[in-house]
Amino acid sequence: MPFPRRPLHATSRSALSCLFVPFVGMLLALGLSACGKRETPVERGNRDQILHRGTGPEIGELDPHLSSDLTGYNILTALLEGLVSEDPVNLSPVPGVAETWDISADGLTYTFRLRADAKWSNGDQVTASDFVASYRRILTPTLGAQGAPLLYIIQNAESFHKGAITDFAKVGVTALDPRTLRITLEHPAAHFLSMLNHTAFLPVHIASIEKTGSAYERGNPWARPGTFIGNGPFTLTEWKAAQRIVVQKSPTYWDAAKVRLNAIHFHATESRDAEERAFRAGQLHLTESLTPSKIDAYRRDNPSVLRLDPYLGTEFYRLNVTRPFLNDRRIRRALALALDRKIIVEKVLRGGQSPAQAFTHPGIAGYASAAFIPTDPEAARALLAEAGYPGGKGAPAIELLYNTSESHRAVAETVQELWKRELGLEVRLVNQEWKTLQSTRRAGDFQILRSVWNPDYLDPLSFLNIWTSSSTDNYTGWSSADYDQLLFRAARTSDNAARDKLLQQAEALLLDAAPFVPLYHYTHVFLIHPSVKGWHPTLLDHHPYKHVHLEN
Repeated sequence: MPFPRRPLHATSRSALSCLFVPFVGMLLALGLSACGKRETPVERGNRDQILHRGTGPEIGELDPHLSSDLTGYNILTALLEGLVSEDPVNLSPVPGVAETWDISADGLTYTFRLRADAKWSNGDQVTASDFVASYRRILTPTLGAQGAPLLYIIQNAESFHKGAITDFAKVGVTALDPRTLRITLEHPAAHFLSMLNHTAFLPVHIASIEKTGSAYERGNPWARPGTFIGNGPFTLTEWKAAQRIVVQKSPTYWDAAKVRLNAIHFHATESRDAEERAFRAGQLHLTESLTPSKIDAYRRDNPSVLRLDPYLGTEFYRLNVTRPFLNDRRIRRALALALDRKIIVEKVLRGGQSPAQAFTHPGIAGYASAAFIPTDPEAARALLAEAGYPGGKGAPAIELLYNTSESHRAVAETVQELWKRELGLEVRLVNQEWKTLQSTRRAGDFQILRSVWNPDYLDPLSFLNIWTSSSTDNYTGWSSADYDQLLFRAARTSDNAARDKLLQQAEALLLDAAPFVPLYHYTHVFLIHPSVKGWHPTLLDHHPYKHVHLEN
């Protein structure tokens, strides 16, 4: 905004001062300096403790009992707190709403003592009854909560969820008094405390939910600014669809004195390239990811902002076994055997990922699969010929669906080329935005579907459980009573060596049936501004926000 071009003698020095002072004030109010340099959101954020975080695709839901992806988790853990929280460095369970707990000698009964100063954002006390009501809500069949099976570890929770019993008092969750909660398990589970950080176990304020509709039916619009009542370190203040979600520091949070951030802005984008440009422009402190084509340039020119963190997760393609052609195990095995995964991780991704020849991530809780899917195009061609399609002749075209992303497209194009070259198959690529793809997945309206699984807790069961007959995360139509039984026995086996053997048998059965094609094991590749402090590399990519702050 230039000054008016007027002769200097036309205005006195005092008059010029009167014009100049408010002008500078206006510039500063607009975030500009007198020389015209605009202050970036990151610079303002550093000054005002406002974190700008990229989240990837737009989320569809902020109801913790209906949210089902990592993006939802990343936002919800700012708004809600469970019985336990996580250490910011190693994610071990630490006190949350519960300040202490006791575990019975047989490992079945957990007694939690809740804090006297735990409050909801409307000022209400957080009570043991709130947790009982929340667990009842997610287990009520009419809600159709995808995460409900996670609570099956609680005594009689599965029976209630499936309608075998209707009296919730028989489920192993009891409020002994306003500040004492007792949870009884179906079987001992050393990882139970870690499970409590999943959104399925987060509490909700039932009374506020019922102000906008039924707490036990989908479609209730309660999880929006103005009606969302939480108990976490932040409160929900803004949600602009496909743009951003804003949360601000909560004055009612019991540990508010330790929360140094005043606000977090979660920015949604379908494009990794757009997210990287926003980072360079000073609009983001953190990206959710980074396009593989940009990794080498950052390694060379700006390594201080590039992070390649260890991260438990497996990228894979789900195969719809209810569809013709893919309902043949030999076809599915051929698709899996034909891929050279080293090409994908070394030539396409270039972010330290490793080829996946099984489903579980190597070394999770000391477990390793004993069975593998190797790269063996010759064996793949033999299976395809055995199924009646030598060299791909007579095989129908197959459709590979992936959610919009530059790297997902690059991987899909590589797989398309490999299946054409090694098997003679025609593969058609289709992409959808993330929210649309989620609906397509639920409807089972796909042949081959790009997928990823990040475990809910640090145990191989969190990987393998998704393929059980009762899992709401399976989506392939494949099931096996033998597989279910092996996991049932493993969950109830306390001896680690015997447990691992059962899990290995189950994973071998799964890999032989091939309802999926493993691609690679994750690393988290992203950009982070040097001003962000307390953002530690963690295996689940969890980062408790009350331990994060900004420094210039």
